[in-house]
Amino acid sequence: MSENGSLSPEDVQRLMSDRSAETRAQTVKKIADNLSGQQFSDRERSEAEAIFRAIAGDTEILVRQTLAETVKNLPDLPHDIAVTLASDIADVATPMLTFSEALTDEDLFEIIQSKPESHQAAIAGRPVVSEAVSDKLADTGSAKVVATLMENDGAEISEKTFEKVLDKYGDDETVNAPMARRAELPITVTERLVTLVSDKLREHLVSHHDMSPSVATDLILASREKAMIGLVGAAGSEELNRLINQLYENDRLTPTIILRALCVGDMDFFETALAKGSGVSVSNVHVLVNDGGGEGLKQLCKKCEIPEGLVEMMRVGVEVVNEMEYDGDPGDRERFRNYVIERILTHFEDRFDAENVDYLISKIKESADAPEAA
Repeated sequence: MSENGSLSPEDVQRLMSDRSAETRAQTVKKIADNLSGQQFSDRERSEAEAIFRAIAGDTEILVRQTLAETVKNLPDLPHDIAVTLASDIADVATPMLTFSEALTDEDLFEIIQSKPESHQAAIAGRPVVSEAVSDKLADTGSAKVVATLMENDGAEISEKTFEKVLDKYGDDETVNAPMARRAELPITVTERLVTLVSDKLREHLVSHHDMSPSVATDLILASREKAMIGLVGAAGSEELNRLINQLYENDRLTPTIILRALCVGDMDFFETALAKGSGVSVSNVHVLVNDGGGEGLKQLCKKCEIPEGLVEMMRVGVEVVNEMEYDGDPGDRERFRNYVIERILTHFEDRFDAENVDYLISKIKESADAPEAA
C-alpha cells in the first residue's frame, strides 16, 4: 500500500506471488480496509473490486474468510461479490449473511432454500430481518434457526409467522421461551403462549409433587387468567376481538376470566366477551349491561351460561366501575381491582383484605353453584 493509501503495484504483486495464506490474507485486509475508508480513486476502486472477485474464489479458506470479514459492512459492495461470499462455506459466509446490506431479500431466500442450518441461523441473526425473510426461516424445519429468529429483536415477524411457529414448535422450550421474552407480541400469540407454558407447568406440578391432575389444572387456569388480564389492557379493538374469538373457540372464555376483566375496570373486554358468548352485538350488550334493574345483565349471563352465583357479583362490579373514573394512570388497575372486590365481598357480607384477586376467585368457586347462599 502506498503512503497515501492508494492501491500500489506491490500490493497486487504480493497477492499474485506470495502463496502464504497469512500474508495474502493480510494484504486483502489492507486493501479492503482502504476501500471501506473511501481512500481509493474510482480507478483504484475498480481494480480492488476485480481483485476481490478473484480472491472470492481463492482456494485458501483463510483468505476468503478475511475478505468476507473485512467487506461485510460495505453497503456498496458489488452484488456479485457479496453473493459469492455469502454462498461459500459457513466460516466464510457467516459474516456476510449476518451483516452485509449488499444482499437482497431475494438473495437470502435463495440461500435459506439451498444452504444448510449454519447459513440459515446466520440470516436469522441479522440486525434487521424482514417479515418475508422471517417467514422463510420459519419454514426451514430447524428449531435452532427458529429459536435464533425468536431471540432477535431486530427481526420483523408477522402474526401469521408467529402462529406457524407455535403450531410446529409450541412445545419446544428453546423456541417458546425466547418468543415469550420478545418486546412485542400480538395478543393472540401471547394468549397461546400463556397456555403452552401453563401446560408445561401442569406437567411439572403433577410429576414433581403429590398433586392430582385436577388440582394442578385449577392452579393453571387461575395463573393463565391472571396473565391474560394483565396483557389485555394493551390490546386495540381489532386485537381484542381476535383474542376474544380465540379464547371462545378454545373454550377458554371462562366466567372467571370475564369477571377478572371487570375487576380491573376493563369494560371493553367484559362487554365484548358477553357479546361473543350471547350472540348479541356489543352495542346492545352495552345497553343491557347498564340497565339499572340488572335484568339485562342477567339475561346476557344466562345466554352465556354463566352460573347464577356469579351474576350478582358482576352486577355489583358493573355498578362500581361506572361509579369510578378509570383513566389508565399508574395504579388505576390496582385501585379498581381492590375497590370492586371490596364492594362485591361487602355486598355478600364477607371479609376481605383487598390484597389480591385470587381470594375473590376462591369465593367465586365456592359460591358459583350456590346463588341462594349469596
